[in-house]
Amino acid sequence: MRLFVALALPNDLVERLERMCSGLPGAVWVRPENFHVTMRFLGDVDAVQARDIDAALSAISAPCFELSLTGLGQFGDGRKTRAVWVGVQASPELSALQSRIERAVQTSGLAAESRKFHPHVTLARFSASPGSKLRTFFAQHALFRTMPFQVTQFDLYSSELGKGGPVYRREANYPLT
Repeated sequence: MRLFVALALPNDLVERLERMCSGLPGAVWVRPENFHVTMRFLGDVDAVQARDIDAALSAISAPCFELSLTGLGQFGDGRKTRAVWVGVQASPELSALQSRIERAVQTSGLAAESRKFHPHVTLARFSASPGSKLRTFFAQHALFRTMPFQVTQFDLYSSELGKGGPVYRREANYPLT
């Protein structure tokens, strides 16, 4: 199984993000039902590891908190743009939850994440540069910001890669207090 831990987004926010998804040549837009904030990518794990991960995540205790999305960014630059994303407002509660998730995953036997946590919602991926339209897209959405929304749980998802893009399925959810 290919797994990741993420925060789901409220429906009204998904609809707002979906309205942004146009105007960039070469973009492969993320399907709205796949919008999320990745807390930890786990990769391919076997059934035993998956059960251990689930048990470790189930033991996490953390409070509910509010989160906002703000701004746009990209991975890569110039001709090497790989993705466009919406940022997540810095939040001590989000960072604390991510640290707990990271510790839980490590106790279940996975190696530590080598990349710094950079919370975001991916809107599009690219195999070729979107060219000058990228600057226009960023200018059009430069002031993007959401009202805070309540985070009441985090989820474990599986991901199956297919011709039409990945299909994500929620495998478990973990309520916050």
